[in-house]
Amino acid sequence: MKGFPGGFGGGNMNNLLKQAQKLQKDMEEAKKNLEEKEFEVTSGGGVISVKMNGKKEILELNLKPEVVDPEDIEMLQDLIISCINEAYKKVDEESNKEMSKLTGGFNIPGF
Repeated sequence: MKGFPGGFGGGNMNNLLKQAQKLQKDMEEAKKNLEEKEFEVTSGGGVISVKMNGKKEILELNLKPEVVDPEDIEMLQDLIISCINEAYKKVDEESNKEMSKLTGGFNIPGF
């Protein structure tokens, strides 16, 4: 008996291995491309902006002077946190979208 039932032997196994290697290469390339992208998010009607790369590193944090109220530091803190969290969400959404293109929606841990 050659190979396994269902066609997982011989040439079919080689084809499967080649497809897996191509998928891995494509996923690594997509991950690299994502890491190089920049994402910008604003909060509070544009008074705060955060720029983040695909590695989830904050590149810029900008505050317009009118958002700085010494009497209401808590509001400023909340706006900054909200803006940063939205930037993380945007990176995650883009990452999931790109990986779904490659995997057909199949979730592969670590990517």
